[in-house]
Formats: sequence, C-alpha cells, structure tokens
Amino acid sequence: MNRIRTCVTPDRLFVYGLHKPAYPVWNLRADKVVQRLGSLDGDTALENQGNFPDGPLSVDKADWIFEIPNPFPFRGTTFIDREWAEASAADYRRMGLAGGDQVSMSDTLGKAGVAVSLISQLPAPLLLALATCSTDPRDLVQLAELSCEIEKDEAGVPSGLRYRKKKHGRIRPVFHDHALFEAVANNPYLPDSYKKVMVLRPGAQGGSEIVGDWGNGDGSHVFEYLRRNSYIPGGHYAANMADDAVRYAIADLSADDMRGLRHLYYQRTYIRLAEQLGMELPASQKTVLPEKLEEIRLQILLALKTREISSPATLWGWNFGFDYAPTGYRLHASHQQIHQQYAMIPETVAAYGGDPENPCGELPAFGCGDMVAEVMRHYRARTGSDFFADYIACIDNNRRMDGREDRESSLVVWEDEHALLFVPKAQTSQWELQLMALNDGQGQVIGNIVEADSAARASLDRGILLAQKALAGLGARMVTSIEYPKRIGSKGEPGQHLLYAFLPRLPQSPGAFSEAQLRFINGHYPEDFAAVCRQQLARV
Repeated sequence: MNRIRTCVTPDRLFVYGLHKPAYPVWNLRADKVVQRLGSLDGDTALENQGNFPDGPLSVDKADWIFEIPNPFPFRGTTFIDREWAEASAADYRRMGLAGGDQVSMSDTLGKAGVAVSLISQLPAPLLLALATCSTDPRDLVQLAELSCEIEKDEAGVPSGLRYRKKKHGRIRPVFHDHALFEAVANNPYLPDSYKKVMVLRPGAQGGSEIVGDWGNGDGSHVFEYLRRNSYIPGGHYAANMADDAVRYAIADLSADDMRGLRHLYYQRTYIRLAEQLGMELPASQKTVLPEKLEEIRLQILLALKTREISSPATLWGWNFGFDYAPTGYRLHASHQQIHQQYAMIPETVAAYGGDPENPCGELPAFGCGDMVAEVMRHYRARTGSDFFADYIACIDNNRRMDGREDRESSLVVWEDEHALLFVPKAQTSQWELQLMALNDGQGQVIGNIVEADSAARASLDRGILLAQKALAGLGARMVTSIEYPKRIGSKGEPGQHLLYAFLPRLPQSPGAFSEAQLRFINGHYPEDFAAVCRQQLARV
C-alpha cells in the first residue's frame, strides 16, 4: 500500500472507506438453552429461542459503516454507523446531553422525617456520590465539614483550614477523607466561602509560588503558579482563576477571563524565549502589558533570524471538568476551577543506557506538534503536495458522506481572517472540535504563538472560548483541550499551522479497547455536528 493513511488528498476532497457488510456464519453451537425471559406486556410468555438458531446463518444487509482515516495518521481512524448517523441527522436533539438533576439529600430526609445528620452515617461510596451529584449547599456544607477540619470566624463563616506538620516538615491540611474533600470542593454548588478556604485561596493546595497575575479591575483575575516538581521538566506553569474570580462553569467564563488566561501563557513563553536569546527583559514583578508583549514578540522573531538556538516547542493544555465515581475512580481533571497549563519543551534530551551519571547520546524531546510535522513531510514525499493547503481545501470543498444535498454540508463552526473553528472529518471524540490558526497580518502561516501577532492571538483566544461555549451549550461537562504547535525557530516545519483540539468526554463513551487501538466510534455525521455547534453559537 503506497498511499499515506489519511483522508486528505491532493485532489482536495476527503476520501474514506465504506463497509457494506454481507457474510455467511457457520454455526458451531451444539446445544440449545432455551429459557424464559419474562412476559410481553405482562401477558404472553417471552423466551429466548431466537438466540439459538438452527443451521448456518447469512447476514445479508448489516449496517453500513464508514471508515474515515484521521487527517493525521497518528490519531487513528473513526468509524461511523450509518443507522446511528441517520437518526442523528433526522433529530439534532440526539446530539446533546440533558442537564443534571436537582439532588437534595437534606430535602429527602426531611420529607421522610429523618434527621439530616444521618448523612454523616452514610457509607463512603454514598458520601462520594452525594458530593459529586448534590445540588443542595446544605448537603455539601455537611460533607465538607466531614472531609476535613474547617475553622470559622465569629459569624460562622469559614476562615481557614486546620493544618498539621507531617514528616519531613511538610504542612498539610487535616483530612478525614481526602477523596470526599476533593469531590465536594469541586462541586459548583458548594458555597464559595468553603471553596476558597478548601482549594482556591493561594497556598491552600500547597506551596506553589505565584509568579504572574492578570486583572483588569472588572472582576476578572488570574494567578500564574509555578509547578516546581512537575512531570513536565524545565518549567511547568498553571494559570488559575483567582479566589476572587470563581469560575466553575463555562457559562461563567468571560472573554476577559480567557484573555487573562491566555495572556499569561503568551507572556511566560515570550519572556523565556527573550531570556534564552539574551534580550533585555522587562521590569521584574510587573505584568507585561499587551502592547509591550507584542514588541517583545517582534524582537524575538528578529533575533531568531540571526541567532541559532535550540528549537523548543510550546505545550499548552486545559482539562475542564471534574468528576469522581463512587468507587473512587477520578474521571477527569484534578480540579473544577477553570485553569490552563503550559510549558516549553526542549529540542532534545540527554540519552542514558542504564548509568544515570553518564549520558550516551541524545534523543528528540517529545512534543505532539512534531507528529504533525512528520505527517507533513511524509505526505509531501508520497504526493508531492502540501498537506495543510490540501487539508484546508478539503474542508472548503467538503461533501456529506451520505450523499445528500438537502442537509448541511459545511464543517465550519466559526471563522475569521486568522482562525478557523471546525469539526474534523474524523472525530476522535464524538464531539471533537478543532481550531486552526490561518495567517497573520502579513499573510504568513501561523505555526505557533510566537508567529501570531496581536490580532491573531485575539482570534485564537476567541476561537477557544467559542469552542468551549458551543460544547458546554450541548451539555459537555468534561473537555480536554490540547495544542499542536510548530517548533520555534529555523527547525520548525515550513507551512505547519498551529492547531488546537477540543475533546469532550461523554457519559456513554468512557474509552475502552477500541479507543486503545485508536479506533473511534461515532454516531453522527460530522456535518450535522457542525450544524448543531453553529446553532449553539447563535445563542451565545
């Protein structure tokens, strides 16, 4: 097979497979175990004879299955069941999640004439379920006080936690049930006064230093935390909404909030690059204003033309949403409060073969954007064509897979001159959206945030916010967002576009053996999901 495994083609039309299954089945079963299943409408007995047919079987017309190679081969392949997709196309309401139920154990116990203090006697799994599902602040306050030692002022308002010195001198809160603490502290219905002392106040979650902040005096306030000992080496940062700007839901997230979260990412990246290039740095302990930040970016671009440095890559991500199963499995992010994380990845890392004191060479340091660059090079070698030029043309020329012309055919959800928000032809999450940077003010392809001017960065910020608003409007409560950037400097792949993927986690799609093989199962056509997202944004 000589062609690269992608749905993008130099013909500038998406290509995909279509299975039309028809096959024989040799029956190897020896015995029948016919049993009563129950009754039909309480009258006629219902048995399972149909499960034990005689002789060989013939499957003549099974459901058609579309097999769509992802544009990027490293992201696997998407499979769409035509029957499911047709049902979703006929009723867009299938592509949405109902809001959570109102849950109050206090009300339930009160109606039964039982003391509310019974909550404290519930088994741990039930406490955990209540902590994640209750919408009654009375329940949650009681659970919070069961989970840890909370101090209060004379008015009974939480003022702090009780702490204890652990081994090696570490100071930690006094927890009675840490899983319960995490679950209740991340419930949006817990009163903010409890959230602040439990998790939001600087220092409540440990000693991570605050090394940046953003605030405009209009209620938006973001802190930048340094994560010293991180699984991402060399400087891992988190931009968290501050304790005086509580944001537990996308509906509460404003354009100013997004601007602040992203400004801290741009600021940290540009300052680190300026330092690496030996440039003069701005005043310490002061936020760099957007106008000055743009000056620094332009100076970096100018310096990169004449100075040879290692080619780092940015890393940016956002886990929105939190949940705990009653069994103790954490289902998504470490906390609900809106936050974003970012770092920089070096070009190489020293290689070792067993002796940690003596390197034996070096390895390329992993960055997910590098896989995009590899696809571009492979595509060019196989086809002689430019991958992103063909990909964008495929999006522009998109046709429905069902061949119908009386339904929506566009994959585009929103766009402006600098960015394109769209539904990928092969979604790796049932509701995946992607945001692609286009060109800057000079018509140059934007491959990373260093190549994005002020207007382009504003477009990216808006596109990220709109993606989250559209998904939240459909009921998504857990979304992972990641960035695929081009390497910074001369070693970056020419023509590579900066790309973001937004990956919701849906209740009936936990991820199992199919997803572990990079086989992603979908129940709608991507064009119909794009139409649903456009409807959501029309309401924003």
